[in-house]
Amino acid sequence: MRATPESPRMFKSDFADMFSRTPWWSIPIVWGPIVAGLFYYGLVEMNVAWYFIILQGIVGAIFWTFSEYWLHRTLFHWEPDGAIGQRLHFIMHGCHHTWIDDKYRLVMPPVAGFIIATPFWLGFTALSGLLSAWFTPTWMFAVFGGFLGGYINYDMTHYATHHMKVKSKRLIRIRAHHMNHHFNDPERRFGISTAFWDRCFGTN
Repeated sequence: MRATPESPRMFKSDFADMFSRTPWWSIPIVWGPIVAGLFYYGLVEMNVAWYFIILQGIVGAIFWTFSEYWLHRTLFHWEPDGAIGQRLHFIMHGCHHTWIDDKYRLVMPPVAGFIIATPFWLGFTALSGLLSAWFTPTWMFAVFGGFLGGYINYDMTHYATHHMKVKSKRLIRIRAHHMNHHFNDPERRFGISTAFWDRCFGTN
């Protein structure tokens, strides 16, 4: 994708700049099969009962909302000193606040998504080992599937709040919450798919 007035150039290199843009539909295409595969593996290969699969998926999705809040509040709004630090912040999240109407820099590029997802998967694996005396490791596949499913919902919700005419009461509330973050106080209202954690931690 080439630079346009709505999606300005971020890098001097045409190749790098092209890959700085991500269409919304790439998120379900890339991550959807992974989520399905994790649930399938838990259900069929690990022989977990379907009702436990659903419960584990819900736990994973709830954990995603917590992770979403803290990633946005800490990592995405962390502004290191120096030119390199400021440039890193701009590439990672600052560009979205600067070019708020750029629909191609709104969802996470899959490569960056894999980089962020990897330590979470390693954390789930380590936790599974620690809990192995009490729980079999079969839980981690559906829980991580629910976690990634929560991520898909997050990015799709984020896109909708910026570039779709939302009609449901829930999305209208979420859109108002997120626009307050952009236009009134960027140090508050960090939740995208839910305002629950903002209320819990006093940033609503």
